[in-house]
Amino acid sequence: MDDFELAHRYDTVNLYRRGAAARIELNRPERMNAWDAQLALDLLAALKSVAEEAGVRAVLVTGAGRAFSSGADLKAGPVAGRDDPPDVYGVLTGRYHPIIRAVREMPKPVVAAVNGAAAGIGLSLALACDLVIAAESAYFLLAFVNIGLVPDGGSSLLVPARVGFARAAEMAMLGERVGARRALEWGLINQVWPDGELAARAAELLIRLADGPTRSYAGTKRQLNSWLYQRMEEQLELEARIQQEMAASGDFAEGVAAFADKRQPHFSGA
Repeated sequence: MDDFELAHRYDTVNLYRRGAAARIELNRPERMNAWDAQLALDLLAALKSVAEEAGVRAVLVTGAGRAFSSGADLKAGPVAGRDDPPDVYGVLTGRYHPIIRAVREMPKPVVAAVNGAAAGIGLSLALACDLVIAAESAYFLLAFVNIGLVPDGGSSLLVPARVGFARAAEMAMLGERVGARRALEWGLINQVWPDGELAARAAELLIRLADGPTRSYAGTKRQLNSWLYQRMEEQLELEARIQQEMAASGDFAEGVAAFADKRQPHFSGA
C-alpha cells in the first residue's frame, strides 16, 4: 500500500488516500491499537470524513503494527472495585456506538483488513464492516467473559448475524481465540491470506470496490441493514444496560484485578 498518500494524521489514527479509495489505520501499535478515549474520537472523525467526502467510494480499516485492535484499553479505562461502579454505559453509548453506526450507515463499502488480534470492541469494529479479510496469523476474540463482563459494542448482534447462535454462544461464554482459518470456516470472515500478502490483497479489494457501482453497494447495505440489523439500536442499548450491571459486580472487580496482576481470576458469581 506504498502508493497510498497520507491525507490526515490524527493523534491515534492515520487516514490515507489513493484516488477514490481511503484507508483508515488505527495507530496505537505500542498498545496493540487498544481503544482509549482519544482513539474513539479520532476514529469517529476519520469515518465521518470519508463518509462525507464524495470523492471517496470505498474504505478500508486496518491496524498498525502487530494487531488490528486488542479491544478496550483497560489501563486507560474505568476502574472496578470502587464504591461507585464505572460509567460503562456512558462509554459505550458515547464513544463506541457512534462508530459502529457510522460504519453500518456509511453509503459506501467498508472493508476490514485484520492482522493479529481483533478482540472486544476491535472485533465489533471488524464485523461492523461489510467485508472482512484476515492474515493467517489473525485471531478473533470475545474476551469479556474473562473479566466478568458481557459482549458489547454490538458484538452480541454482529457475531450471531454471521455465525449463528451456537458459535456466538461459544465465543461469548468460553472467551477463547478463534483463528483466522476457523473463522473463515465458520463464516465469521470472508477471506484469509498469508501474512505477507494481506496488505496487497486488501489494497486490491479496496481498489476494486472503489472502481465499482457505488450506489449499488449502498443499496445492498440498506437491504442487509434492514434484514439483519433493523433492531441494532435496541440491541446496543440492551448491551450497554447489561454491561453497566456487570460493571457493578464483584466478578468484574476480580476480573480486572486478576488482569492487572497477570493471574487467573477467582470468580464467585457475585
